[in-house]
Amino acid sequence: METDISNTVLPFSGHLEVLRWMLFRIIAIASTLGIVIFCFKNFTWELLLAPSEYTFCTYKSIESILSAIGVDFHFAPFKVDLIATDLSSQFMTHITTSLYLGLLGASPYVMFELFRFISPALYETEKKYSVQIVFIVYILFMLGILMSYYVLFPISFRFLGTYSVAEKIHSTITIDSYISTFTTLTLLMGVVFQLPIVSFFLGKMGLLTSKILRKYRKHSLIIIMLVAAIITPPDLITLILVTIPLYLLYEVSIWVVGFSNLHN
Repeated sequence: METDISNTVLPFSGHLEVLRWMLFRIIAIASTLGIVIFCFKNFTWELLLAPSEYTFCTYKSIESILSAIGVDFHFAPFKVDLIATDLSSQFMTHITTSLYLGLLGASPYVMFELFRFISPALYETEKKYSVQIVFIVYILFMLGILMSYYVLFPISFRFLGTYSVAEKIHSTITIDSYISTFTTLTLLMGVVFQLPIVSFFLGKMGLLTSKILRKYRKHSLIIIMLVAAIITPPDLITLILVTIPLYLLYEVSIWVVGFSNLHN
């Protein structure tokens, strides 16, 4: 039977029991969503494979924006074949991807459960700020995922998938490699977008001030461009598209650190 932790001081074994039930609920919810996603195979994989097409909305949007400012630019059509090299690779990739997406879909519930688990140890004022921070962390993480899906991954796939050292060599990408790269870049951008939250806590600890961030603004822009160059293909458009939101996050961090310094 599950233990109520809302108004009770529990021994160590009681906390372990609460943690066990919490993990059980999280696994149950994520698995259920994963099964639902697995059943909607056509819709799910249409979304996952859309960034690999030259007709993807990102390319059309960039062309429309450039056309609006008088630049006649069009992406060249491309085709990269995706293959499966093992007998069971498509089925296993379908299962693992469904579980990943199920966990992602259950992430609001996961954050709720984690907050519910730690909230008895917090003061009322800490609970208030914790709810706000958890909400902002989730929003930033989702923005990072969207940034990866609509910008970083499709352009990276286009460059790396069509790159060839010789005319006689053609790329055929395995579905495992496709999903692995997709997942890695998505998680990476979700983490990178936590910059304002990291800055907030550094400011609360007195390790960072808004004055320092303003002083080294130009240096930070160079570092951000280097990071963007590392995680993106050597393409100027991609570099700009990734640098702009990262630098905006840096500017937001200046405001966030200033706010945290005032409330220390």
